[in-house]
Amino acid sequence: MDHGLRPPGPGRGDERRGGAPRSDQGDTLVRADRLRRANVRTETVAVLACALAWSAGLAGAAPPADVAADAQLRARRDTYHPVTELLRAKAVRLSDEQVEKLKGFPLEAVWASVQQLGYTNAHMSGLRSTRPNEPLVGRALTIRYLPRRPDLVEAMQALAKEGDWPVAYNVRAGEEAKPGDVLVVDLGGGVPDGIFFGDISALAAQLQGARGAVLYGSTRDLTELRAMAGFPVLAVGFDPRPASQIGVDWNVPVRVGGATVLPGDAVVADDEAVVFFPGSIADEVIARATRVVEQENHERALARTKQHRFRDVYPMSPELRKKFEEEKKENKP
Repeated sequence: MDHGLRPPGPGRGDERRGGAPRSDQGDTLVRADRLRRANVRTETVAVLACALAWSAGLAGAAPPADVAADAQLRARRDTYHPVTELLRAKAVRLSDEQVEKLKGFPLEAVWASVQQLGYTNAHMSGLRSTRPNEPLVGRALTIRYLPRRPDLVEAMQALAKEGDWPVAYNVRAGEEAKPGDVLVVDLGGGVPDGIFFGDISALAAQLQGARGAVLYGSTRDLTELRAMAGFPVLAVGFDPRPASQIGVDWNVPVRVGGATVLPGDAVVADDEAVVFFPGSIADEVIARATRVVEQENHERALARTKQHRFRDVYPMSPELRKKFEEEKKENKP
């Protein structure tokens, strides 16, 4: 690197004075310039060497130490989960009024509305209900189970002692469920190895105000559960054996089939399927579902008149749709 400098030519000073160039003076200047260039190269190499050494040190350095968890977090009623904490600030609680409105819609209308709003991993079908023709709507209380192993059982017993809650989470649900809750339990989707509770635990949860349960797994006491009005239980299946897994998380994100369920989500279920979505979009879901129901009712009415080809009724032709929209405006209060 020459910094834009050029050495003067041999005897250039003498030339400016009008004298003849001196060869010894020119040789001295050339040697000085060569020395200066050598020093610059040496400094550059030294800087690069330092930079490489610093980079190598960073690459081999240990990552920052993990932050030690506060021991008090273990005794929180809701299991600490960073995703839940981040979402909590934007969470909107599903109101009791919204719950009552959602009860009046067919599940297909709710499903279509939720899909339109971008929540595509939000439902599961193929479940069995203990109370056919009885809808289930409420707020998700999420619970996650895992297969037992001695060290895990020991840890969960210690946590239960610190937090003062029952080790058995079906019993805990009978103590801690709140009015409007729907127990949404991830048991891995199994039947004989996915038992959650029986009718006595279900009764305790119902007496706390819970509206029912959605089990990605199974339960026992089917005959008794069928007799519990106001408390539908949807499950993958039913089995008479006792529970074999252990509850590990309370109010955290869980899986129900292909659906993601977050604590507090709206739960809307019929006889064999369930839809989950956040309370923040409940008003829009209700508005869209209302439009779906209005249109389908109008299509049914048109079909009964037998005045139009069915292909023009379902889906409605542009002409019939225009007339439908005009009638809606006229009848709007």
